[in-house]
Parts: sequence; C-alpha cells; structure tokens
Amino acid sequence: MSEACGCGSDEPREVEDGQAPARLWQVDELRLAVLSGVFLLAAWFADLGGATGSVTSALNWIALLLGGWTFAPGTVRRLAQGKIGVGTLMLIAAVGAVLLGEVAEAAMLAFLFSISEGLEEFAVARTRHGLRALLNLVPTEATVLREGAQVSVLPERLVLGDVLLVRPGERVATDGMVRSGRSSMDTSALTGESVPVETGPDQPVYAGSINGTGALEVQVTSLAENNSLARIVRIVEAEQSRQGEAQRLADRIAKPLVPGIMVLAAAVAIIGSFAGDPRTWIERALVVLVAASPCALAISVPVTVVAAIGAASRMGALVKGGAALEAMGRIRAIALDKTGTLTRNDPTVVEVATAAGQDQAQVLAIAAALEARSEHPLARAILAASPDHPDAQQVEAVTGAGLTGTVAGRPARLGRPGWVDPESLTDRVAAMQARGATAVLVEHDGVVIGAVAVRDELRREAPAVIGQLHADGYTVAMLTGDNQATAHALAEQAGIAQVHAQLLPEDKASIVTRMRQLAPTAMVGDGVNDAPALATADLGIAMGAMGTDVAIETADVALMGEDLRHLPQTLSHARRSRTIMLQNVGLSLALIAVLIPLALFGVLGLAAVVLVHELAEVVVIGNGIRAGRARHLPPTAALPQAAGAAMPTEAPAR
Repeated sequence: MSEACGCGSDEPREVEDGQAPARLWQVDELRLAVLSGVFLLAAWFADLGGATGSVTSALNWIALLLGGWTFAPGTVRRLAQGKIGVGTLMLIAAVGAVLLGEVAEAAMLAFLFSISEGLEEFAVARTRHGLRALLNLVPTEATVLREGAQVSVLPERLVLGDVLLVRPGERVATDGMVRSGRSSMDTSALTGESVPVETGPDQPVYAGSINGTGALEVQVTSLAENNSLARIVRIVEAEQSRQGEAQRLADRIAKPLVPGIMVLAAAVAIIGSFAGDPRTWIERALVVLVAASPCALAISVPVTVVAAIGAASRMGALVKGGAALEAMGRIRAIALDKTGTLTRNDPTVVEVATAAGQDQAQVLAIAAALEARSEHPLARAILAASPDHPDAQQVEAVTGAGLTGTVAGRPARLGRPGWVDPESLTDRVAAMQARGATAVLVEHDGVVIGAVAVRDELRREAPAVIGQLHADGYTVAMLTGDNQATAHALAEQAGIAQVHAQLLPEDKASIVTRMRQLAPTAMVGDGVNDAPALATADLGIAMGAMGTDVAIETADVALMGEDLRHLPQTLSHARRSRTIMLQNVGLSLALIAVLIPLALFGVLGLAAVVLVHELAEVVVIGNGIRAGRARHLPPTAALPQAAGAAMPTEAPAR
C-alpha cells in the first residue's frame, strides 16, 4: 500500500503466515460491512413502517459505527502522527454529515467505504497469500537416515549433512544434493518447467520438488529457513516495497491531492456560504471532499503489482518488487549473454578428425589422458567422450596454449591450432572453426594424430525464443567473450543479427550503456561474470537462478528454471501488467475529473458520489487482479529440433 495515500486506515497491511483470508466472508472489514448494511436496511424499513425517529436514528448510528470501525481508528492514529490520507477525507465527510443531522447519509458513506476496504484487504491478502503458499509445498515431515534407521522429523529440525530418504511421489523437504539413486523431479511449482528434470548422484534438488519414480538419498545442503522456497518468498516480500514508476506516479498525484481537496472543499463551503444558503454549500463541500478523494488511484497500482509479482513467481520468474516489474514493462532492447543463456553451458565433443592411419578412439584416448589432469572447461567434454583412457604422466599446462605430458611412454601434446601445427588437418580444423566449434589438436610422439571439435549446444528453444522476441518488437543483441567466428556462427543459428564478440566484462557494460541511449535495455546473463552489465542495464535478468545467491542478488529479475522461453513469457507478462497499471491510473484520474463538477453543482449527492467511488474501486481492484493470471509453458518436447542447433563455446586461455 502507498503509505502516503492508502485507503481507509491509511496503514499498510501485513499478512501473517497462514492468516490470509481464503474466502470473502473471512475478511473482517466485509463482515462489519455486512452488519452495517443490515442495520442500514433495518433503519430504512423502520422508517417506511412508521417507526419513531429515535428507533430509526439508533439503527443508523449502529450502521455508522460498524462501518466506520473499518477505517476511523486507523485514520485517527495517522492524524495523531501528523499524516493525512483518503481515510481522512472520508472521516471528515462522515463527521460533517452527522453535524448536519444527516446520520443516514453518514452511515451510507461508512457502509460503502467499508465494502471497498474489505475488497481491498481481500485482494492484497489473497495475492500475497498466493506467493506465501509456496511454503506449503514443503512436506510436514521428512524421513532422515540416522544410524542406519529411518526417522521422521519436522523439516525445521533438519541439520546440514542430514541424509533424506525421498520416496517416489514425495516432496523434497529442503535443498540438497543427491547422494544415491536416480529419478526425475517435478519442479513446475518452483521454476515453471513443465517437463520433469532428470536427476542423479551429485545433482542438486530443491525444496518442494516432487520426486518421480525412483527413491533418492539426498544430503541436506540448506536449512529450512534458508532453502530456495523460503529465499524466494523472503526476497519478493522484502522487495515489494520498492515502488515502480507508475506507482510513484500515483503517489505523486495522490499525496498533494489530499490536502488540495481539503482546501478546495473549505473554499467551496466558505465562498458558497457568502453567496447562498450556508447549509447547502457546506453539504456540497462535503460531497466535493468525497468526490475528489483519490482512493481508487491510491490502491490501483499496488494491487496490480502484488498480483503480477505473485503470478510471475508461479511462472518461474522472481521479480524483485514493483520497480523491477514496471521497468520490465518498459524494456524494448535485450542484450543476451551466450554461455549459459543461449547455450546449455554443457560442452560436448561433436567431431573427431584423424590423420592418415589413425582412428578416432585413439585420438580421444590420448586427449582424455591429458585432460584427466586438467581443470579446463573442455576437459569434461573430452573425458565424457572417452571414459576408458590410459594414464598420463608429467602433465603440465602451458598457459594460453594447451597441455603436455607422457602417454604410453611417449610425449604427447593437446592444444590450440598455432601452438600445435595442424599439418595435414589444416582444412579440417578450419572447417570445424567455421562451423563455430572449438578445435584442439592432439599430438603423440611428435606426430599430429587428430583434432577434436567441442561445442556448447544451443538451447533447443533458443531460435524460437529469439523469433518471439523479434515478433514482440524487441531489439536483440548477443554479447560474448568468444571470438568473432564462434560468435557469428552461434548468432546466425539463433537468429540474432546484432553481435558483439571478444568482450571483457567491462566491455559488455559499455555496450549496454550505448544500447540504453537508444531504448530501455535489459541484460540477460548468469549474474556472476555478467554482473557489471547486469548492474548497468535498466533491468538485470539472471538465467537459471534456482540456488544461485549471486544471481538472485545481482539481478532485478531471476528466471528460476532453465527454459529460455520464460524470458519472452515474463516480458509479455510485465508489459501487460504495466498496461493494467496505467489503465487504473487513467480511470481513477478521469473519475475524479468527472465527479468534482457534478458534486460542485449539486448534480450528485453524498451517497451517490460514495457509491460511484466504491464501484470504481471494485473495477480497479478487479482490473488489477487480472495481472495475477499465470500462464504455463508447453513442454519443450513440442519444439522442433532445428538442424545444426548445436553451438560452440570458445576455449578460455589455459
């Protein structure tokens, strides 16, 4: 809620864990409103039935007190602190009506306003509750293996190092690392991934994930209060106080508008009293006071923001507050990192070229023997291609070149072209590089025996995602540290025309700065080596941030899954949410502009103006809640596999 101009009590509401109302009748304000309405209706029937004035007046007073209790106490507390808001206007109008002897009018105002208070409370509480309901994904008990026995414990009693037994169909109690077993995990509630993710030894699993068909032993790596679910909820709730541009616009308008309305109403009463009947003009002043109240304006954006952020979390995007949501809705240019964003960051051997008289198995075996002693990013790919390899001795790394060592008693080398002469493989190596692969040459006993091409696979959905971004009107650029050949090969297959290669982290930040001069720009990266660019952009988006603290804290938005299609989906959601915000702001201002002259010239009375306002609040709340609709992605299996959709990764200098 806007502190400056919140409705009713003018106090931001906090929803305690488990206390968010699930039904309308559970909202205290609406219960009081119903009671107020009952007594108001009873007073009306009593008057029609010829009851005494004292009976009718008593019923109206009860209706007034019941309705007023939803906003009057909070308003008085705020006034004691020297703060005014929309509730102040409503309180003044109700008191003024009573002083004029119009208790029934005051009761009607309190009744209608209490309804809006209840609807607002329900809307905000339910949208916040949708986010906090993530915590309910954690099971009430966890099975732990202790001293050879299975023990059931509460998730909050788990300690680091505990080993969980997760049976098929059970939810994981907290974050951990698979120690034994293989299965598939349904992470749709956390990341929005529609297809179960395969998992096995040394693979991470996250709290709230549903185990598939295999039993798993999972070693606890995070306590219940710090697991991925708790962290998501905590970050979003902490960041919801950050206001977006549209929300600040509403506040900038509403904050001076409230005292301005009070001055206007006072002027109407004073000037009108000199020109005509004081009672008539005081009544009109009270009506103007209510007509110009910006209650719908004050609640229009916060309700939309809370609903939109909750929906984004269910779609697999962690949006850190209204500022990030509003900024995302304005984005028109996107800078994409390559490794881990457009690609899977999982290099694989895609081709082996051999010299005359050599075979591929021997080339891979020599290469793997050397790489077994290396920490180079390509080592994993080559070792995976040749798990059964001989041992190498005296392995040494040559910075920026490759590896040397002894295999089967004879000298061996593995390295980049230029350091190792390709000899007869020159054309084959050039072809590998032209296709965007990283080529390394293998030499044994002084003779080049072959070349190995390694590349990082393009995400299956990447070409479709880039096409969707272009169709949505975004300018897309790729920023990478790879060489020009690798970068352009990847960009061509992904459908990206604007390519910036051979960049250092500070170079990426400089390019993002230039892009921002042309259009609001988002940077999409892994949140670690792209940190300068993420911080420089109008909006930083971290890819695959489940469990990655640095990514979550660096970026404004974190896509929690590994499906790149979450990017256009989240951007589209933000644009739609921003449109809803602006619709609500425009409707609220138009309403005020129309009601003030109608109230000033006596066309509408106090009850009619209040009724119109409350109907408007229902409309903006309902419109804002539309931003809470979440749409899930279809399975990636539905995507066509584009030919040549494998992508390279440039080998960092050794």
